[in-house]
Amino acid sequence: MFHLFDRSDIPGIQPEQAREKQKAGAIVLDVREPSEWREGHIPGAVHIPLGSLPQQLSQLDPNKELVVVCRSGNRSMTASQILHRAGYKVHNMSGGMMHWSRSGYPITKS
Repeated sequence: MFHLFDRSDIPGIQPEQAREKQKAGAIVLDVREPSEWREGHIPGAVHIPLGSLPQQLSQLDPNKELVVVCRSGNRSMTASQILHRAGYKVHNMSGGMMHWSRSGYPITKS
């Protein structure tokens, strides 16, 4: 199977690690659709749907570490690849919001 990017370049992290990175100043980037975002997201996360990400890269600080999240980890991997190629330091949260929720971490709604 052909992959445009080498997935091994994108570190996968667990929700515990994502939470610690956020506490240390990393930006959590949620790339789900608006309806998914409204159902619940990580407090303090930035929302840019995957389809809008290439046009909205300038909204993200290239000097900040990013933790990318979606529902299950697939869209966030695609987003992580886009960000990695653009020079951002990025981590993909394995298992996405499903794993975050199962881990008992807080979720906020808007």
